[in-house]
Amino acid sequence: MGYLKTINWKRELKEIALIALIGGPSVYFWCNTCFNTWGIALNAMTISAFQWVLLWQGNAHVSTYLTYKIPWLENPGKRFLWGVIGVIVYTPLAVYGLYLALKYGFDIDMGDIKWTLLISVGITFVISFFLNSVEFLKNWKKASLDAERLKKEQMEAKYETLKNQVNPHFLFNSLNALTNLVYEDQDQAAKFIRELSKVYRYVLDTRAQEVVSLKTEMEFVNSYLFLQKIRFDEKLQLIINIEGFEQKMLPPMAIQMLIENAIKHNVIAEEEPLTIRIEIENGEKLVVRNNFQKKKIPVDESSGMGLSNIKSRYEFLSPIPVEVVDGPSEFIVKLPLLAFEK
Repeated sequence: MGYLKTINWKRELKEIALIALIGGPSVYFWCNTCFNTWGIALNAMTISAFQWVLLWQGNAHVSTYLTYKIPWLENPGKRFLWGVIGVIVYTPLAVYGLYLALKYGFDIDMGDIKWTLLISVGITFVISFFLNSVEFLKNWKKASLDAERLKKEQMEAKYETLKNQVNPHFLFNSLNALTNLVYEDQDQAAKFIRELSKVYRYVLDTRAQEVVSLKTEMEFVNSYLFLQKIRFDEKLQLIINIEGFEQKMLPPMAIQMLIENAIKHNVIAEEEPLTIRIEIENGEKLVVRNNFQKKKIPVDESSGMGLSNIKSRYEFLSPIPVEVVDGPSEFIVKLPLLAFEK
């Protein structure tokens, strides 16, 4: 049923009509004497049209169905072998079925069936070679276009990462906090400036990198959290447990984006502190979760680009998708940990 849903039936009927239109008159090259009588000529052209449709369109569907089940680009050897088997099995069955239908249904004898089968298989092999070549080229072209699309999306994701992280809201809030610190605690203000410079240095250093180690990412996250703790103090709680997995890889700034989203979208108050947990699940995923206490924010500040950005980068880096659990009491994002080298 899955394959049948992929068929464009309107185009299918047009192709059958075109093949029948070409295949019918072609019988003249095999039996020019059949055209001595109009009635015989009409029967011969009808039989020839049916045979062409069975061989051409039938084998086309066998080829397309095999590609649907066994993609060329994933397993070309297996696909080629089954293509040959498909021709050998389908063609004799189709021709012999037509032979029996004509003989016992319409009392029309197609002659020596062995000779007819031999010719049909030979012609069909040529047709099948053409069809399989077209199918392979179509799949190769699609794979090339998909690779180009993923490359473009990766570049866009990198740009969005840089744009989203170095944003005026974050810088404005940081400078506001720094202004207060300068008057209240100069030593803390100096540390604040150092941590702020680390944050922006990391953004610049990783903009050309696809992945970083979890250890490197968490060093950046700690600098970012220091800045946030100045603003929120004990109203923002972080619980981190990643011991033993520091050398695993993930896209740069992925964790920070999730923390920023949690801060942006949730109420943070003395009576309602925001707790963010960062932990490892089964040694395969990094889980970032926070208690859900959603607040209303302006639409222009809630573009949803952060999470979609992370998902887009993971589509390029891993076959395992990012998992999101939205509520009711917690918001959870699970990021697959990557094992390859930088």
